[in-house]
Amino acid sequence: MKKPLLIVFFVLFIDQLIKIYIKTHFYLGEELRVAGNWFILHFTENNGMAYGIELGGEFGKLFLSIFRIIAVGGIGYYMWTLTKKKEDKFFIICIALIFAGALGNIIDSAFYGLIFSDSGWEVARFMPEEGGYASFLHGRVVDMFYFPIIEGHFPAWFPIWGGEELVFFRPVFNFADASISVGVILIILNQKRFFGKKVETKEEGVEQEAIATPSVSQ
Repeated sequence: MKKPLLIVFFVLFIDQLIKIYIKTHFYLGEELRVAGNWFILHFTENNGMAYGIELGGEFGKLFLSIFRIIAVGGIGYYMWTLTKKKEDKFFIICIALIFAGALGNIIDSAFYGLIFSDSGWEVARFMPEEGGYASFLHGRVVDMFYFPIIEGHFPAWFPIWGGEELVFFRPVFNFADASISVGVILIILNQKRFFGKKVETKEEGVEQEAIATPSVSQ
């Protein structure tokens, strides 16, 4: 269990370090071009899920925060059971990446509204005297990584989006989102390693049971 926990703590530390720095040094919408036009630090906040996806209204925000907490609790329990059963260590690492990323964004939603002033034309302040900008579970998630690697317009003949602006990769995300994505992608790429053996073992068990069962002659 030590290695998964180290991964969780490492992801959380890096994620929160970046977010707190951006929150306390950038005004909302400020950009810093790190590598030309394809890697930009762009400070934005969202009320929703990874990569800026949102649910509308205060109820949507509260529902999403509660859902996140339940989901993270389930992922954490699953990771613990995998460790106890001594399952594939690489699979456990993938789950740890997903767990850490989800937990990192929950921290923003749960606590940032309580400990920071609102971001806008002024840089946010930590622990302002007048209190934070939102109540518990109503904070906004800090995003900053923007990779508009390809910019242009869809051809006029292109269905639905013809003539519209094309930006790839458009979503602004954070380190926690990246951790979740890496964990999910690694599971997809290694699904045969993680789940293939179980399927094969089950099939072998069915075959052995069929062989062991004597046939009944009519």
